[in-house]
Amino acid sequence: MNVRDALEADADALAAIADAPTDVMRNLVHDRTVRVAEDGSHDPNADVDATRYGGSSPEDILGFISFDAQAGTVHVTQIDGTEAACRRLLAEPVRFADCESMAVEVLVPLGDDTVMEAARELGFEEGGLGPQFDGARTVRFRLEPDS
Repeated sequence: MNVRDALEADADALAAIADAPTDVMRNLVHDRTVRVAEDGSHDPNADVDATRYGGSSPEDILGFISFDAQAGTVHVTQIDGTEAACRRLLAEPVRFADCESMAVEVLVPLGDDTVMEAARELGFEEGGLGPQFDGARTVRFRLEPDS
């Protein structure tokens, strides 16, 4: 599995994974740090122009994560994909936060066992119910920086 920065050309593939409009995903790539996990059988350096301008396929992308940092906390704003991809991708903001001595917070929709398990494996603590998004309840997970 390769993990890389998302490109605007990935918007269609991300939209298919997230079941969201392509323009929303394109804006996400511009407004947040977005990383994608790709099938490891592809050489990420084989043809830079094809990746940059040719787009990517939902079959190639195993998952994605978006996050930003504010007021001492890295906030995961969206995560989706396979179980292995979610584990690997959630480690990205954790790594960033460790370097900056920041906490990490992720809101997981109730019933999203894939992301909940990934958060637990990385040492996140469950912090009770979070806000609702489109009527769906969330659970708050937080990982404090090492002292």
